[in-house]
Amino acid sequence: MRTILINGESHDVDVPDDMPLLWVLRDILGLTGTKYGCGIAQCGACTVHVAGQPARACQLPVSLVGDRPVTTIEAIGQTALGQRVQEAWLEEQVIQCGYCQSGQIMAATALLQTTPAPSDDDIDDAMSGNICRCGTYVRIRAAIHKAASNA
Repeated sequence: MRTILINGESHDVDVPDDMPLLWVLRDILGLTGTKYGCGIAQCGACTVHVAGQPARACQLPVSLVGDRPVTTIEAIGQTALGQRVQEAWLEEQVIQCGYCQSGQIMAATALLQTTPAPSDDDIDDAMSGNICRCGTYVRIRAAIHKAASNA
């Protein structure tokens, strides 16, 4: 049994040490906003924040989370920055199929936490590990610039 802090709430979970955080979130805790994409940490659909840093939940064993807080898409909008990013996503009509968007929003929020006024190159570098099969990259970049300018 271990206790993990997800979105500001402690959860006691009885899971194997090597269970990926993604499955704890989705199957044990019912937080299904974080998506399974590739399973090998290459597409970014499973991006969450662990102690404020973006992490791929599909390959992160729950034992390595330790006592660090985890934030998922379900709670990112509770911060001013997360809310700005989500609003910019809607204003720029980023979402098409929507599958990758929780990971995209989590990556964008992490970028803006460290780089409040990113250049196009900063955005491209930070978002390069997040794949959008619908190809909304131009709108994603515009939404990140909008969220940055609305600070």
